[in-house]
Amino acid sequence: MNPEDEQKYLRSNVIIEPLVDRFYAWLYTVAPAQAAMNLANVQMPLLESYLHSPQVHIAASNNPELRGGYFVNIEESRAHEVATLVDTIKRDRADMLEFAAAVAEAEDLVRENAIGFDLSPLYPKLPTALNGLVELAYDTSNQPSVRFLEPLLYHSSAYDERRQSIQISLDDGVERPFILSTPRLPRPGVLDLAIPFRHPGIEALVRARVEPTTLAALREALELDDEQAALLETMLSDQPSLSPDRHISSGGRIRYFGHACLVLQTPGAAIVTDPFISTDNTKGGRYTLDDLPDFIDLVLITHGHQDHIVLETLLQLRGRVGKIVVPRTSRGNLVDPSMGLYMKHLGLPVVEVDDFDEIPFPGGTVMATPFLGEHADLDIRGKSTYAVRLAGASVFIGADSSGIDPTLYRYIREKVGKVDMAFLGMECDGAPLTWLYQGLITKPVSKKMSDSRKLSGSNAAQAAAITVELGADEACIYAMGEECWQGHVMATTYTEDTYQLKQIDEFLAWCSGHGITGEHLLNQREWSW
Repeated sequence: MNPEDEQKYLRSNVIIEPLVDRFYAWLYTVAPAQAAMNLANVQMPLLESYLHSPQVHIAASNNPELRGGYFVNIEESRAHEVATLVDTIKRDRADMLEFAAAVAEAEDLVRENAIGFDLSPLYPKLPTALNGLVELAYDTSNQPSVRFLEPLLYHSSAYDERRQSIQISLDDGVERPFILSTPRLPRPGVLDLAIPFRHPGIEALVRARVEPTTLAALREALELDDEQAALLETMLSDQPSLSPDRHISSGGRIRYFGHACLVLQTPGAAIVTDPFISTDNTKGGRYTLDDLPDFIDLVLITHGHQDHIVLETLLQLRGRVGKIVVPRTSRGNLVDPSMGLYMKHLGLPVVEVDDFDEIPFPGGTVMATPFLGEHADLDIRGKSTYAVRLAGASVFIGADSSGIDPTLYRYIREKVGKVDMAFLGMECDGAPLTWLYQGLITKPVSKKMSDSRKLSGSNAAQAAAITVELGADEACIYAMGEECWQGHVMATTYTEDTYQLKQIDEFLAWCSGHGITGEHLLNQREWSW
């Protein structure tokens, strides 16, 4: 038998990093308008700054106090490759850079000229790059805005699938560079494939986690040459690495996979929330991709931040998911890109929900519920919490929703009834406005203003108020980037004196005093009934 025709499985620790122009891909670097703005206003200035002073960037990248900062962590000996990347972007993404400049110009035009009167005279003054792609509008307070016709953007020069590629490698347990700042250059032992994220070959590859295939079949599906096929062969195994207890035969089960990821199961169904899952099964003390059920009925996405809609993990689930459930956005708002359109154009099955929409699954239901705050006071509607009923239990998936107005959760309880378990985020001193949204801001914001508007979830008092209003018997607090394998995405550092951890301790003490089971989650946990 030809060795390429032997039955093989994808190794447990295979990483598939999605890239756009060598930068790690997530919602705001793929969705057309947001990608153009981030490319022009964040990524290109970052690369040019590195080329001006590589030593400064390298030193800052290795300074623990500057973790999560915008510094390129690439050795100086490879600066010439970064220079080539800059030149390539300037040449091949000229349309995107022009689009970003046009957005800033249009917003200036509207700010200076839209003063409550007819907007039609402004259309001929719009930059050519935006013609047919935007609408100018007032709100009821006479505040003007530029609204993007977002479905059309995916058919314009602002969206270019040639930017997309994937890097396939083996997880060696070493922390990867921070995703928001450091592009992924080619490396020995890493397979680079210039294919779009919707390419059917990716599904063929990841299905090999649960179904055997052959190197010959993968070679054809991914259009590999001899050298690429030889490298992929090192990432295949004769045996699957699936966990024998990944399914259950009775009752219900919830497993915590880290961060905000839960797997809720009955014998006939599986739900996964905000999948962000480790590929390293060598360390123990955590669930990995090996522990996922073979088929997932619903994936619930709570919001568009890079640690909750993790494309890297979603690509690993291609072909194994019934539907990805995403909150409906406001359509056309620059800071609120449609997750539904994003998923659709990546070849993933998606359904959008509004507050209190209900989705059945075998043996249970999911209801979308409101999500308050956590987005630096920006007008972002694309966020949802969820109430899941399965196997006789009611579970509230709270993500990073804030308890700043506890009355909201009284309304939620009126719709979903008393909750047995509430899962809440308590990142109550989050990053400032400009840390994540700087690329989209076309009018300067002072540091003082930015620092006052943070990406913060609930503090102790707010988490307690949510728990009371929902009537929860048990409250579980997600880890907030504390898991060691999330550093490349979270870039957080905590000590025993960190404010967020002290707030969690205060909340757990409150739970203890009120007869509520409280728990601070970390790495893995299982509940079954």
